[in-house]
Amino acid sequence: MSKSAKTYNPLSVLVDDPQGRSLGTRLPPGAVIDTAGRRRRWGKAAEPLVWVSDDAVGVGALAAYRSPALAAAGLQAVLLQGRRGLERWWQDREFMPERMSDPDDHHVEPVLREFWGRVVPDPEEGEEGEEIIAPFGRDWPGLAESGPEAMDPQAAACELADELIESGFLPSPRLALVPAGRPADVPTAVGWGGPTNYENDTALISTVLRSWEDRFGARVVALGFDELHVSVAAPPRTVVRALPVAAEHFAFCPDNIWQGSGSIRAYADEAVTGSGHWGFWWD
Repeated sequence: MSKSAKTYNPLSVLVDDPQGRSLGTRLPPGAVIDTAGRRRRWGKAAEPLVWVSDDAVGVGALAAYRSPALAAAGLQAVLLQGRRGLERWWQDREFMPERMSDPDDHHVEPVLREFWGRVVPDPEEGEEGEEIIAPFGRDWPGLAESGPEAMDPQAAACELADELIESGFLPSPRLALVPAGRPADVPTAVGWGGPTNYENDTALISTVLRSWEDRFGARVVALGFDELHVSVAAPPRTVVRALPVAAEHFAFCPDNIWQGSGSIRAYADEAVTGSGHWGFWWD
């Protein structure tokens, strides 16, 4: 992990001012969790890691706090979602930022090429393996083209958050504030371990997310224990354009296809073409 001089952590303000009045906002009741994975206590030297609301938030919450004031303070608003048996996984030492490298040290093409090499079927699997990755072969197919200009990425992120809450897809999300320069860096900044069974350096995940931000107007909206939900302002509109994006998704999160659609072709049609929501989960 690349090291740099110690910098100011904007969450330090929220240790003593948990409702954020000094940052020009009014947050719901909540508290800072530090790098030890516990709520911050007096006398502890651990670094503030993430502020999390005490209770679930509703429709409009992400829009309210993806504000210019918080962004200027260096804080990104996202949602954290628990699941049965892991309702508050973020308080149970699940974050390990010290384990992560720096996204600035990586480039998306080599990262995805290496991921692709991990997941392409062995030649011994024959036609069945070939069908999973068709129309592509075993060689990395390269990056997909950027999507067409569409709605504002931040508006798309807030709209998706509201849809996921209103539909019950995220039944009890907590608002979280993370010190990060851009939404793609949130998983690395907190040391999120959702993909750890596939890749335990989340900086590589953020490297891909940065590229999707630039090419497709993607924004991280919510993190679960092993789930990631991303809004997409400029998704591919045809299956032809969606296929190389689906190949990137297969490299990034193969469980979406191995335990989901079954093939890149089916996945491109079902989950990528025209979709403003890219969801990922790692078994």
